[in-house]
Amino acid sequence: MTPNPQPVTVALVGAGNRGQTYARWIAEHPDRARLVAVADPRPHQRGLVVDQAVAAQAGFSAARALTSGTESGATHDVALPQVAELDGWQDLVAAGDADRAVGGTGRIADMVIVATQDREHRDPVVALAPQGYAILVEKPLAPSPEECRDVVDAVEASGVLFGVCHVMRYMPYTDLVKSVVDSGVLGEIVNVQHLEPVGWWHDAHSYVRGPWRSEKTSSPMLLAKSSHDLDWIRYVTGKRIATVASFGSLKHFRSEERPAGAADRCLDCPLEPTCPYSAPRLYLTTLREQGPIWPVSVITDATDEAGVVEALRTTDYGRCVYDSDNDVVDHQVVAMELEGGGAATFTMTAFSEQDHRKTQIFGTHGCLDGDGEKVRVTDFRDGSVTVHDGGHHGATNAADDHGGGDSGVMDAFVRAVATGDPSHVRSGAVESLQSHLAVFAAEESRHRRTVVDVPAR
Repeated sequence: MTPNPQPVTVALVGAGNRGQTYARWIAEHPDRARLVAVADPRPHQRGLVVDQAVAAQAGFSAARALTSGTESGATHDVALPQVAELDGWQDLVAAGDADRAVGGTGRIADMVIVATQDREHRDPVVALAPQGYAILVEKPLAPSPEECRDVVDAVEASGVLFGVCHVMRYMPYTDLVKSVVDSGVLGEIVNVQHLEPVGWWHDAHSYVRGPWRSEKTSSPMLLAKSSHDLDWIRYVTGKRIATVASFGSLKHFRSEERPAGAADRCLDCPLEPTCPYSAPRLYLTTLREQGPIWPVSVITDATDEAGVVEALRTTDYGRCVYDSDNDVVDHQVVAMELEGGGAATFTMTAFSEQDHRKTQIFGTHGCLDGDGEKVRVTDFRDGSVTVHDGGHHGATNAADDHGGGDSGVMDAFVRAVATGDPSHVRSGAVESLQSHLAVFAAEESRHRRTVVDVPAR
């Protein structure tokens, strides 16, 4: 396919935190991508994305017109770019149908990013794939194996370019680890130990007070947060996860652990000044020191202290962590047998600093110890130790590009659409499905307290 010299046009479904992250990349790369539509029922969130997109594209167009005018001696009027605001993905489907009815392609963009909540991924993908959009969907694919298979079946039947936002695959650090593994210096991989230190405050924000606190309304913790990690193990080792056993529970964030004298809300609590999970400390400190960025931007549309305090007074983000309606685990371990031999273990814990993942990989000829930025490689054949530095690419949270992974997945997918080369996409349908199926099997194991085989499809 001939590469497309024009910016890739993008429609965004879901203008929350993740959607805004991807929209920000588009705004920062107006020569490569252009937002043409955003679908979200919330006018404020839509407006944030649209204003950013229009400003970025107008600036790019003005600069290009000025350059052209300087070179030719002519001047040009700069048309204000338009971004369609839609209430939901159904309107995007309808717009495609209307375009086809008048002889068009049946699409209003080259690609769609689906960044809705976990339980709202399947339906838009299944509806948009037959219209021919290239589709990038936020992880997880869906909250059940059946719905995940529906997504994969739909994109395979349509033959569209498809990717999942397993952003850890696109981190520069992952490139470093995988290059060491693929070089053969470690020999055959025998064991992997992988730790995800979620962070005490991050867990309280997202998984105790936030939208991912309940399996009934969102998904299990392993799917919502740590599907990245099982997928990363599968990607780095090149081996499908074949069998799993898992243990975990909600150990701490429950009413039985509530200290005597604690109030229902942090603003009213005499213990708040010394509580590790103080909401005022987290959100007001972030606002004062860094401005209304994530996680402050999640709890309120306001940008001042009064607005944050009001959110703490009236929303779930000000509730006592021991008096919420959360039910997802706060710690979990997964033991995995890898296809073709070898094993891996994964630990997720809320009770840590919010930091890079830590990984040890043990092979027949050497071992690797990684901290999220550097890897230390010991070669058993000569006893040599080599340290490789992947550099600092931001922190691992949503405020700081997930260690370069958010930018990486957007760069790769837009490049794949522009060039017609799917090899740029590292997180395709079948491998992503296999990683999800490993997560579902681990949850079955945790609930049934038994070893579970992972289906290949």
